[in-house]
Amino acid sequence: MATIKDIAKLANVSITTVSRVLNYDETLNVSPETRKRVFEAAEELAYVVAPKKKPKSKWKIGLYDSFSLEEELVDTYYLSIRVALEKKLTKKGIEFYRIDKENHGDHVKKIDGVLALGTFKSREIEMIKSFNKPCVFVDSNPDEQYFDSVVIDFNSATRNALNYLTELGHESIGFIGGVETDMYGNRFKDLRQDVFEKYLKQKNIFKEELVKIGGYDPKDGYIHLREMLTSESKPTAVFVANDTIAVGCYKCAYELGVKIPGELSIVGFNDVATAQYMVPPLTTVKLYTEIMGETAVDLLIEKLSTKREVSKKITINTKLIIRESAAAPPQEKKKKPEN
Repeated sequence: MATIKDIAKLANVSITTVSRVLNYDETLNVSPETRKRVFEAAEELAYVVAPKKKPKSKWKIGLYDSFSLEEELVDTYYLSIRVALEKKLTKKGIEFYRIDKENHGDHVKKIDGVLALGTFKSREIEMIKSFNKPCVFVDSNPDEQYFDSVVIDFNSATRNALNYLTELGHESIGFIGGVETDMYGNRFKDLRQDVFEKYLKQKNIFKEELVKIGGYDPKDGYIHLREMLTSESKPTAVFVANDTIAVGCYKCAYELGVKIPGELSIVGFNDVATAQYMVPPLTTVKLYTEIMGETAVDLLIEKLSTKREVSKKITINTKLIIRESAAAPPQEKKKKPEN
């Protein structure tokens, strides 16, 4: 079994730092990167933080993730929500277990409720229903009549970002996002893409060739922005579905000699810890992942306590964090009048 000493060695930090990070010591002053490194090391070593003995809850909760460790580390959005879930459960003195998708029998017998994080396929949802335990979905809800959920207001989040760009004067705006699938494996438009297209069509500035859909990794941002910038219909601004995509966009712009924000504005989504350290610092939509995690735990505790039958859906608002990656579009050079 892994120890704090093992984590400290792998993360290249002190044992004290590991202990304080894993116990969510709010007085600890370390960088977001160090915290992330400690959690990644703990995850790699399969280390489980034992909940505090006082106060001790009568409930045991199962954490069910829709993503792999590798996916979680590429896009830290889900990692930050899971950390918030575990932090809240630990503070409440509630024992929790990560449910193994393939071998979940023993864990299901122990638990009183489930926190399901991410988007799931139909067979996984049916499996969760078969647990016959109160469940709260975080970041999705496959059945609003059956499950409680905590979700993001993607509509207003996307509109706020686009309002900002159009108010700056942008009319040629691109979108880079990923493929979404429903519980049955069918593809559908990401909510950000759907709102983006409707918004620009209402303003009569939509250009289909400036919508690029692939994955959510840096390489997708790099490839798709290069396609846009080397085509005839170049954007003056790009709205991307997450900050990870924005990283690839920055690399592409640098290689092509395109200045941000002088020649191209970029607005991200998530506000990951590293967004403020990008050059220039990334303007992005902040998602309150800690509030999402805390709210989900509170919602599950309330359902366990009251035996409530009707389901609840809680929508968490977002905030546009304005930094330095977006500005007014470049002015076209005027032709000199002929003599």
